Amino acid sequence: MTGRLAGKVALITGIGGGMGVTAARLFCAEGATVVGCDLYEEGARRTEEAVRAEGGQITAMGGVDLGDPDSARAWVDAAAETYGAVDVLYNNASTQRFGSIEELSAQDWDFTIRNELNLVYYTTQAAWPYLKQRGGVIINVGSIAGLRGVEFMPQNAHGAAKAGVISLSRQLVVEGAPHGIRVNTINPGLIETPNTRTFLADPPEPVRRLVLDRIPSGRVGTPEDIVNAAIFLASDEAAWINGADLVVDGGLSVLG
Repeated sequence: MTGRLAGKVALITGIGGGMGVTAARLFCAEGATVVGCDLYEEGARRTEEAVRAEGGQITAMGGVDLGDPDSARAWVDAAAETYGAVDVLYNNASTQRFGSIEELSAQDWDFTIRNELNLVYYTTQAAWPYLKQRGGVIINVGSIAGLRGVEFMPQNAHGAAKAGVISLSRQLVVEGAPHGIRVNTINPGLIETPNTRTFLADPPEPVRRLVLDRIPSGRVGTPEDIVNAAIFLASDEAAWINGADLVVDGGLSVLG
């Protein structure tokens, strides 16, 4: 590691599992002080203990429902009060429900929009005054589903929410640039996480044919693939990268 994030205070959401665990570990390894949160107490505690055992500087809070604006603001305010600044906001957390237009209930639609789009807005709004103080970076996690249709499973709510994240990011670029705030989006393809590992171990034939066999790089993504991109965007090396929609999918999207 190079210490590219030394001296930076990074707020990372959804650190209790999946890509969030990797984000907490690697951001700390690059010298950042990480303030993480998760909806679940146990996951946040496990990540905090693991990162501290590796020598990382991290504070984690569980039971934080970012889909509630008061809860999101309380977490951000506590982080800023404790460390005196917010340099990076990494909006990683999301939860979704899938279903076709004929099957997805209104409740499942609202759940997905709340937990993939609204929580990004609430957390960003809470962090905005702190980011304005000395400039900073926002990294939002979108998805290739926010850029294109998905053939192998219905993702209308997920795709709409992530398209909203991408569009919100673009507007934040315009509003944030005068204050030295950069905003970029990372759009992952299919990533192997604890939630997808079993599915990928024995994928249905449509997934194999339409997705896995068509990834030019010859493999699915890893959390490290996404987090390494985020570290670069958070670093001073990316000082003139603002408003990017970075697709990280092994080349799948170029095939249409």
